[in-house]
Amino acid sequence: MARRPIRIYTRSWCEDSQAAKEFLQRLHLAFEEVDIEKQPEAVKFVEGVNQGKRRTPTFEVGGRAFHCSPFDEQKLRRELGLPE
Repeated sequence: MARRPIRIYTRSWCEDSQAAKEFLQRLHLAFEEVDIEKQPEAVKFVEGVNQGKRRTPTFEVGGRAFHCSPFDEQKLRRELGLPE
């Protein structure tokens, strides 16, 4: 089964973003990271899908967006369709 691309919107100082990236790396899941502090258009996207809030990490997977802030491994597993 082909995995859908994972895009993760982060901030360099965000502990939840770091935990989410470490989780994805531990499971050998490829992802594209977008630092919202370096890409102004990304800020607009994150705010648009989070009721005006800059919640990180925010994920975009298969055309669907969701945040995992605060980081919750079980929620992220469910959102990505991974076994718990």
